[in-house]
Amino acid sequence: MPKITIDIFTDVLCLWAYSAQIRFDQLKRDFGDQLELRYRYIPIFAAAKKRIAKGWKDKGGFEGFNQNLRETARQWEHVELHPRVWLDNVPESSSVPHLYLKALQLLEDKGMIDREPLPKHDQRSLFEAYAWEIRRAFFAEARNIGEMACLDQIAETLGVPVVPVHELLDNGSAHAALHEDLEARDEYMVPGSPTLVFNDGRQRLYGNVGYRIIEANIRELLSDKQSGLASWC
Repeated sequence: MPKITIDIFTDVLCLWAYSAQIRFDQLKRDFGDQLELRYRYIPIFAAAKKRIAKGWKDKGGFEGFNQNLRETARQWEHVELHPRVWLDNVPESSSVPHLYLKALQLLEDKGMIDREPLPKHDQRSLFEAYAWEIRRAFFAEARNIGEMACLDQIAETLGVPVVPVHELLDNGSAHAALHEDLEARDEYMVPGSPTLVFNDGRQRLYGNVGYRIIEANIRELLSDKQSGLASWC
């Protein structure tokens, strides 16, 4: 059976990536074992406060950014947005949760946490459930997921083993894994969050892309036995 891998590049503090998770979940339901989703993290909000303060300096600052996000989110029924998001408990950096997530992926690779879909987590794996819950903690509850104490608390609630996570943070393994994501970002010339990369970098979908467009790309790759070769166009 043919199988393709999609590299999904996001920042956990990106609203559009938060909204897009419903599409990634649907891909797993529709394609099952034919598809591997490989989650990668990029530092759009690595200096979160500076990014917003500078980018929204003439547009109302944090208040303007908050209002813009709330207006954007009104079009979506599947996500919840706290009225004080980016105003209360603002993270310093998305790099801290990104490192935590890379540690979880390493535990998954080592077989220390299950990668199988879990019914109690809407068929997400434990890693995927954790990634969703920290996003939801920030966007829906206005919690500071840039703090280790918050990340640990969410992990413990889900049954994630916190001690081995911290071991991978302490010994640099999570940092090395995150660096590999940055190298992949540069190799594939990823423009932002979210970006889906198919076919070893030959195809990219960036931004608020509809599910049917993503689905069509996957079905074309699955049906084309020469998808890894040079294209006619």
